[in-house]
Amino acid sequence: MQHFIAPELESLGNYPHIVGPRHLRLFGAGIHIGDCLHMACDPDRNVRLIAWPNASGPATIRIGNYCLISPGVKIQAADSVVIGDNCMLAAEASISDSDWHGLYNRLRPFGNATAAVTLGDNVWIGERAIVTKGVSIGNNSVVGAGAVVTSDVPQNVVVAGVPAKIVKHLIPKRRMLKREAMFTDAQHFEATAKELDRYVMGANSLFGWLRQLVAPNKKR
Repeated sequence: MQHFIAPELESLGNYPHIVGPRHLRLFGAGIHIGDCLHMACDPDRNVRLIAWPNASGPATIRIGNYCLISPGVKIQAADSVVIGDNCMLAAEASISDSDWHGLYNRLRPFGNATAAVTLGDNVWIGERAIVTKGVSIGNNSVVGAGAVVTSDVPQNVVVAGVPAKIVKHLIPKRRMLKREAMFTDAQHFEATAKELDRYVMGANSLFGWLRQLVAPNKKR
């Protein structure tokens, strides 16, 4: 990981754990990732982090500490996408800070169609949710599965629907466990995660692959 992925990033924090790193697609300079990243990619749902250069310079993607990024997540920046600490992005969630083309000029990209996106700390984006340009999401808030977020979301709420609307208020004073609690001993977590990978992927041997080709319905 340090040899192949880190050189493609502007910065990568300590103790990254990426499942299926060959299915991570990176494009552009200006991608920063904090400590204790947990990312899962698979062949059918690549994770894509794309920072397009623009007339004023390179775009930036900043992902905080202790974040979870699930298979199929896509983050595209033409200006700036900032994701706080302890955030969770569920499978196939999409974040983009641009419409990529104007309504009346569809030949040139960007233009006035770009506005930065910011996710506060401990934000949870549900499966296949879409966060559009110019949106700011407050600390601890949750975006429901399949929602389309087109305007700012305050902290400590749950939003859902198309376009997303507030459907629930969280209790700010209630104790909330965050992902950082798993990394009190980051080295221990890294070792445990590797052991879990070996256990889960243990059956994915060359022999098992050949057996599946020859006799896919045969039980082991």
